[in-house]
Amino acid sequence: MRVKTAPRLCPQPARLSCHVSASVEPEPLAVSHVAVSRTVGSSQHGAGKLLLLLFIVAIAATAVVASVFGHMIGYQSGYHELESEAVQAASISKQASNEVKDLRLSNKVMENQVKTAKQELAISLANLDDIQKRNQVLKTENRQVEQLNTLYGEFIAEQGGMPLQVLGYKITPLPENAFEYGFDVAMLSEDGQAKNLTVTLTLLDKDNFISVPLDPANYAIEGIVRIRGRFVMPEDFEPLQVKLSLEAGDEEVEQLYDWELGDMVDNMPLSLTDLPEVDESPITPEAN
Repeated sequence: MRVKTAPRLCPQPARLSCHVSASVEPEPLAVSHVAVSRTVGSSQHGAGKLLLLLFIVAIAATAVVASVFGHMIGYQSGYHELESEAVQAASISKQASNEVKDLRLSNKVMENQVKTAKQELAISLANLDDIQKRNQVLKTENRQVEQLNTLYGEFIAEQGGMPLQVLGYKITPLPENAFEYGFDVAMLSEDGQAKNLTVTLTLLDKDNFISVPLDPANYAIEGIVRIRGRFVMPEDFEPLQVKLSLEAGDEEVEQLYDWELGDMVDNMPLSLTDLPEVDESPITPEAN
């Protein structure tokens, strides 16, 4: 007996299973596609993170470089500013040092001046004290001389007095054709009282004469009178003699002197206005 084996058929559910199996078979491909998608997504996500990281690093590097660059610029600017301030401070310090030196020098000069002034003051005080002592001595001597003159005057008056007479004379040349004259006249009356003295001074040449104006022309004489003054010589007049006429009380005296000039004044100024006062010193015989 021949036995045939029939093909095995899958039941319907089995077909479904088989279909499902057949349809499920492609799952590995889907899985691979998802894996690839996931891989790609992961790669893209990683690249994004990398780019973000690189961006952050770039920003950080830029910030660092900018910070370093800014620090360098700030450092250089601060360094130059500090260097400029240091130079300025050094200049100010040098100037202050020079000013201090100048102040010390000025102080030293002032100290020397004060010291010199103190020495001069001490010398002046010593000289003043010496002058005061001499002045006191001169006052005492003058009082003694006055006392002696009074005694002599009284004695001379008792003896009949002293007649009117010229004790000394002088004529001295001055600038601007001017001349200074001086006469010492003495008289003491019998009564010992002062008498009015009238003085006339005349310049004579061969044919003419000129009266010299005297200021004053009258004196009270009781002992010695010093007649002093100045006059300007008229142009083109050359005197040969000087006549002095005196009249006091009932006495008259007339003296003639040759025109002889004494020595010029020492250190003669150029103008009469610069001349010192008339010399009132007694006329010595050497001046005649």
